[in-house]
Amino acid sequence: MGTKGIKVRLMIIGILLCLAGSLIVFFTAPNSKTHREFTTLKNDILVLTSKSSDVFTEAEVSRLPVPVKKYFQYCGYIGTPKMQAMKAVYTDVDFRFNKEKPDIMIDYIQYNFVNEPSRIAYIDSSMYGIPFEGLDTFVAGKGSMKGVLAKLFTLFHQTGETMDQASLVTFLSECLMLPNVALQDYIKWEEIDSLHAKATIDYYDCMLSGIFTFRENGEMLSFTTDDRVATDTDGTGENIRWSVVFNEYEEVNGIRKPTAFQAIWHYDDGDLIYFDAKNVIVEFDPNY
Repeated sequence: MGTKGIKVRLMIIGILLCLAGSLIVFFTAPNSKTHREFTTLKNDILVLTSKSSDVFTEAEVSRLPVPVKKYFQYCGYIGTPKMQAMKAVYTDVDFRFNKEKPDIMIDYIQYNFVNEPSRIAYIDSSMYGIPFEGLDTFVAGKGSMKGVLAKLFTLFHQTGETMDQASLVTFLSECLMLPNVALQDYIKWEEIDSLHAKATIDYYDCMLSGIFTFRENGEMLSFTTDDRVATDTDGTGENIRWSVVFNEYEEVNGIRKPTAFQAIWHYDDGDLIYFDAKNVIVEFDPNY
């Protein structure tokens, strides 16, 4: 090979290295359009969320079903300030889109709000070494789930009535993680027995319900509902019983909170644990 050929080859290699370097910088940069959208939505709601000076009282909690009342007592909420928002941080979560697809590892951060049922979550992961992001939102009664590959390409964006209902019942499943929600007028409680209580949320012209299960000491174990559709990334869905399992309670500053969560679809041919998180950090009335 002559000198000219060597120079051409070196130039091509240099261009490829520069291109590869640019892609690495782009993929590893901390910001993206999806993350900015998440941050904007979260900040817009936080600005309108003011802290309350009220505290949880024995009198108002006594109106709840016995197992829910015991939950407030077991967790230590009586006499503590009523929170208006929650931030939950999940790291290294085992996640699966459906039964046919393999598990991926995701980081997941969410915000829930009390005054008007709202829930915003950002998913950070990768697929085959390429960044994958998700944005899961429920704002003003509208649910949305979006998946973005390589920070640019939208793989799916699910909206519509089915997504609205799924988002609202997910918010209901988390109402005792943010316990001031459980006292709001848009949630009604019905005692089933000493270990079970039915909760119904009625908001945005939509009424959905599920059953919470507790231990004798008041520890919340699970939430189960038939009011959620399992929707795939292609938009197809089917009615499947859905549960959230709460576990591994830890006490911090006098308050007990669950730190392990599983979300489960109960298919006829077996359960699918599609969201499995441990060491979850929950913070009330977070700063920006």
